[in-house]
Amino acid sequence: MYVSAPETNPRVETVVVVDLGSEHSRLIARNVRESRVYSEVVSPGALLKRLRSSSVKGVIFSAGPGAGEDRSVSSAIELLVSSNTPALWVSCSDSTESLPDGFRFIGSALDTPIGAVADGQDRRFAVQFQPEALSSDSGVDIIRSFLFSVCKCSESWTPAFAIEQSIKDIRERVGSSKALLALSGGVDSSVAAVLVHRAIGDQLTCVFVDTGLQRKGEVEQVLSTIRDTFGVRLVHVDAQERFLRRLDGVSDPEKKRVIIGNEFIRVFDEEAEKLGDVEYLVQGTLYSDVIESSKDAGSAPKVKSHHNVGGLPDVMRLKLIEPFRYLFKDEVRRIGRELGLSDAVINRHPFPGPGLAVRIIGPVTREALSIVREADAIVIEEIKRAGLYDDIWQAFAVLTNTRTVGVVGDERTYSSVVAVRAVHSEDGMTADWVRLPHDLMEVISDRIVNEVPGVSRVVYDITSKPPSTIEWE
Repeated sequence: MYVSAPETNPRVETVVVVDLGSEHSRLIARNVRESRVYSEVVSPGALLKRLRSSSVKGVIFSAGPGAGEDRSVSSAIELLVSSNTPALWVSCSDSTESLPDGFRFIGSALDTPIGAVADGQDRRFAVQFQPEALSSDSGVDIIRSFLFSVCKCSESWTPAFAIEQSIKDIRERVGSSKALLALSGGVDSSVAAVLVHRAIGDQLTCVFVDTGLQRKGEVEQVLSTIRDTFGVRLVHVDAQERFLRRLDGVSDPEKKRVIIGNEFIRVFDEEAEKLGDVEYLVQGTLYSDVIESSKDAGSAPKVKSHHNVGGLPDVMRLKLIEPFRYLFKDEVRRIGRELGLSDAVINRHPFPGPGLAVRIIGPVTREALSIVREADAIVIEEIKRAGLYDDIWQAFAVLTNTRTVGVVGDERTYSSVVAVRAVHSEDGMTADWVRLPHDLMEVISDRIVNEVPGVSRVVYDITSKPPSTIEWE
């Protein structure tokens, strides 16, 4: 959790996970972090830069099919050998994969339990897992053996350590300048507000932009939590008209995200002008945002432009500070608890930066916003009433662009279809749909159809991620 990239910060022990086309790279990185060692996913081409840092304690290659025969991988391994850095080659496959030169095969999880890694003079090992074994106790044990027996890592990646180092970095970078924080009211920006305020105090001003795209009750919740509870300086900007005007007639989700990202920056620039001497803009950008928006974080393909990453303009007057750029959502939540935020804030379901604009399939209108806002409120209210809210990663309603025939009273209607989605996840990178109780689904459907004008049908999304993303747009 750093303003400067962790890989260039000598205070952070790091184990680099090299993504060689495997879908399991993020899971390996998470296994490392859950062992209290910092990890980062990179592409083979980025390995040289990482190995120049004294903080790198080891490298884990996450191998996809044929990775052992890839020439670019051979070049990366040559760098590794010359630096004498310990390495572990991890292959998740049902068939035996060839190993690059210099690696020693030490175990398999195909038919037998995984053995522990023993340190050796060559310090380069390989293990083959069945995909499901990677998350097993044996799979975690072999990762931990590599971290602590071979790499000699210490268990230093804790919320308290991250907060302490991040505060130092923020103070060093900001100095006597001022900073604005883009406050959305979600977990990430709320935790960032409290963290940065602890670092620089009244040099920070939080700007809450009312875009008209928020959930029901969002404005009141933000003002109460951040300004009244933590005493953080807060400016409330009513920008509903300008955002809706810019989004008028826009249906393409990528265009929505880019428009919203650009308009946010314009608003912040204007507020910075009013305050004077503002040099920095703080955002609650997450590692998953970076991974899904570009290839910068590794070799994963671009999924979509998050408004705070791919949606930013090419030229910005303010310099960015992103204290969570290398963290997953659950790590931010742990840091928030350490900072003293309430469970009501920490456990809030994630909400997309572009807001309800990307939960409307098609043009964003006042009528569409009213429908999806009210439907969403019903979903959350009933899930809380059933005692399931804290057991679910994210639940929400989507206004589709489909209309169907219905009957209200004795009258035929031809109205909108609302989709309900609820998922389990650890970090938002993968997700499984929630098997909600049928009686709960019935109550949600009945309430939406009867209480939200313009809706004739409710459907439930039973698709996992992948292949689908969590949000519909």
